[in-house]
Amino acid sequence: MKLHFRRTGREEPEINLIPFIDVLLVILIFLMLSTTYSKFTEMQLRLPVADTDAQRDYPKEVIVAVGSDGAFSVNRNVLEDRSVEAVAAALQQGAKGGKDTVVIISADANARHQSVVTVMEAARRAGLTQITFATQSSAHANGR
Repeated sequence: MKLHFRRTGREEPEINLIPFIDVLLVILIFLMLSTTYSKFTEMQLRLPVADTDAQRDYPKEVIVAVGSDGAFSVNRNVLEDRSVEAVAAALQQGAKGGKDTVVIISADANARHQSVVTVMEAARRAGLTQITFATQSSAHANGR
């Protein structure tokens, strides 16, 4: 009995990439879940400016100024109380056109978003649905 142990041809070694891809996907998922995004909250933002052709004149308007310290002024009358109810009462009092009155929010660039949201909530409670924001032109912003 004669056994033949000779190779009939040369076989190329094959690299199986499936386990390698599985390991890379597990590492990718781990990195995605463990990454914190706290750096994005530390960015300094400058609010954008808008170029307008002509300034609109609203005959029935209430101008609400929001200071950087969170103080409110409705039609140049400074409010002592900073609650939503006080701002809503001042808006109702200043609304000459009733429900057609336009609320113009003129917020300082350093004002907190919560202050602007407070004015919007007060306008909703006062029944004023037309809200716009005052901006400065880019030419005026570059002159600073």
